[in-house]
Amino acid sequence: MFRIEPSSQANEPCLRLHGELTIYAMTEARQQLSAALDQQPSLTLNLAGVEELDTAGVQLLAWLKQEAARRGRTLTYSGHSPAVLEVMDLLQVAALFGDPMLIAPSVS
Repeated sequence: MFRIEPSSQANEPCLRLHGELTIYAMTEARQQLSAALDQQPSLTLNLAGVEELDTAGVQLLAWLKQEAARRGRTLTYSGHSPAVLEVMDLLQVAALFGDPMLIAPSVS
């Protein structure tokens, strides 16, 4: 189950994402996160509680970044969970998001 909790980070508006950011949560997640972009000129999404991420979740995160830029908003991702880091590393898309994150090197 996916859920969003309001929070703050460094005295800035922040939303903490929890649960599974997968295709099954896309409709609800997209609506809620798009509405959050409308309400805040600058927003941080804390991904520490994301337990599962699939390609639909990655696409949503990429769309949110593009949508924030289109609306003249600032969107930052922080607190990347191990599940998020694993998928970002596997798909080699970390640079697409432009947010600092620690990614352990892949073991070959």
